[in-house]
Amino acid sequence: MDSFDFQPRTRVVFASGAIERLGELARELNFRRTLLVADRGLVASGHVDEALAPLRLAGIEVAGFHQFEVNPDTRIVEAGRDFAAPLKIDSIIGLGGGSSLDCAKGINFLLTNGGEMRDYLGYGKATQQLLPMIGVPTTSGTGSEAQSYALISDAQTHVKMACGDPKAAFRIALLDPALTISQPRSISATSGFDAIAHAVETYVTTKRSGLSEFFSREAWRLLESNYEIVLEQPKNLEARGAMQLGSFFAGMAIENSMLGATHACANPLTTHYRTVHGAALAMLLPSVVRWNATVVGERYGELLMLSTAATSSNGRGSFEMLAQRLEQLADAGGLRRTLSTAGVPQADLQMLAEEAATQWTGNFNPRQFDQAGALKVYEQAYS
Repeated sequence: MDSFDFQPRTRVVFASGAIERLGELARELNFRRTLLVADRGLVASGHVDEALAPLRLAGIEVAGFHQFEVNPDTRIVEAGRDFAAPLKIDSIIGLGGGSSLDCAKGINFLLTNGGEMRDYLGYGKATQQLLPMIGVPTTSGTGSEAQSYALISDAQTHVKMACGDPKAAFRIALLDPALTISQPRSISATSGFDAIAHAVETYVTTKRSGLSEFFSREAWRLLESNYEIVLEQPKNLEARGAMQLGSFFAGMAIENSMLGATHACANPLTTHYRTVHGAALAMLLPSVVRWNATVVGERYGELLMLSTAATSSNGRGSFEMLAQRLEQLADAGGLRRTLSTAGVPQADLQMLAEEAATQWTGNFNPRQFDQAGALKVYEQAYS
């Protein structure tokens, strides 16, 4: 039995309509003057107003930072820090998808500890306490609400930096599936596949433990069986709730087991072609499953047996059937399956492989991951 050290840092509140408790929960943490970080899309959707109402009812002063879109970079985080600095806030609320939640964490790092985001690259670099935070996800994808990492892109190089610290964990994750109903189908598809990839990758990493495997399995079970339902029935609150819980559990798995080659290969696609993260994962994950199979094929088969596809497997799970099931899910989301159809030049594969081999998550892949392995994954995913 593998050893592990597990310390839950985040309280989870899950219910349809839970947003109405935001003021009450904030008061429990002694919030008095808070910064609400939510991108412009959340303002337009009305979700910011939904958050403001209970906060104001609880007598909490709120300053909103909304001047950003998806994929926050270092310039945006610095702008958020500059906006918040004179306000003397005592807390932060992140409302939205991973972009808003990561931006909230990034602002907190700079506001409390100073310096630049690159100073926090890696883990445990914050020397001062961070302000208490509440995370309110409106998508089911990144699982950022369950993690102590912020993914922030360098504004100059566009490389994603993973900046983590135990002090950066949200004190409360407020999960309200009703908040996810308004998202466009394309966001449900890409964010949902992101969560699916988290469940699959965390189940086989070298850093996995008995506890992380529990989160990975439950995340996969909930996500795989509800992804297509949410796409076909976007107002199905039960399925939305399952996806949101699955995303959170997958985030918990990441926190305790890290990720692997799929994310290592996906990040360069976002850097060079602005490929949406979930869309990149959909093109790569089946190829990584096939490439890793010589090492963890049986474990992939275990995931297959937990899926809805198990009924057609004659009681046997295989890595190939799992890869095919992942391709079916990508098709259901209208996501491209190959790099060629996404416009990635074949001549760029060697360059992409060189960059993928330097990505941190590749260190935790079950099969030794290097430039040659990355090139094989890209080639298999190309056509």
